[in-house]
Amino acid sequence: MQISSEKDRRSRIAPMQADIAGVIERHTRGVADCATPVPGLRLFRREAPARPAVCMVEPSIVMVAQGTKRLLVGGEGYAYDAERFLVTSLDLPANSEVLAASVPEPCVGLVLKLDIRLLAELIAQAPEAPPRERSLQTSVGVGSITPALLEPIARLLALLDEPAAIPVLAPLIQREIHYRLLATDQAPRLRQIASVGSQSHRVARAIDWLKLHYAEPLRVEDLAARAQMSVSGLHHHFKQLTGMSPLQYQKWLRLNEARRLMLSDGAEAATAAFSVGYESPSQFSREYARLFGAPPRRDVEALRPASGAPVLGRTSGRAAPGRHRRSMVAAGAAG
Repeated sequence: MQISSEKDRRSRIAPMQADIAGVIERHTRGVADCATPVPGLRLFRREAPARPAVCMVEPSIVMVAQGTKRLLVGGEGYAYDAERFLVTSLDLPANSEVLAASVPEPCVGLVLKLDIRLLAELIAQAPEAPPRERSLQTSVGVGSITPALLEPIARLLALLDEPAAIPVLAPLIQREIHYRLLATDQAPRLRQIASVGSQSHRVARAIDWLKLHYAEPLRVEDLAARAQMSVSGLHHHFKQLTGMSPLQYQKWLRLNEARRLMLSDGAEAATAAFSVGYESPSQFSREYARLFGAPPRRDVEALRPASGAPVLGRTSGRAAPGRHRRSMVAAGAAG
């Protein structure tokens, strides 16, 4: 019976994913990543397999309509394709790689940012309280795609051809998508991050502070107090959920912001290093090369020709939401 239902699921989602892939291909011709006029929605396209690339993933769902990708977090790999979606419940430093893609059949998909407040609201409105669940060990999961989830996603993508309807209809469809996500096998992960007072919620609070204050000296004792956790508890749960210690996470934020300053603003390596909190340019160069595989100047020179992503429905680049988030949250690349 279970095998039959699984076959039925696959047979139903296959034509839906083919249609979604066609829509995304049409909107991503000639580009790798693009924002859209729909808030929180980005599309991506890859025409060849690619080695792991450093990225930051926001709390989001990532769906591949065609092809295969994998996200690497804390030494663990999470592969996803047209039958499985990726969900992340925290801002995670990660590596993203493309496993299956070609010019005739590019790897195409979407990244939709999760609205944690909306999830909490929907959970509170449920007629029955959810069962008590064990604390999850990671903030990344791979779930089975269902027809019920694909239907509103297809309608959300259809709005790209009806931009005037986006302000009215997109919030309603996104609400339905969040509702459908809470009916998938990833619901426990989503309920955990939306639950005020959970360990995931407290770690998320610490992450939010780090993203705003990464250039400042970090005392883990103070960060633990802000998260209302013991120092040992913060270390344990922070590493469990992100694959890094708080200090490693801060270093990752600093190095990625320095990379953005050099790539987008044309800053010299030493200037970028001081701007993000480094006192020693030599230490900055060593740690930069360790993370990105090349010294700052060589890395930026290699990246510069490929920088810049268009925005559907706009004539200029996407607006940057804030200094600490402009390049570090590269959801499209992370997808």
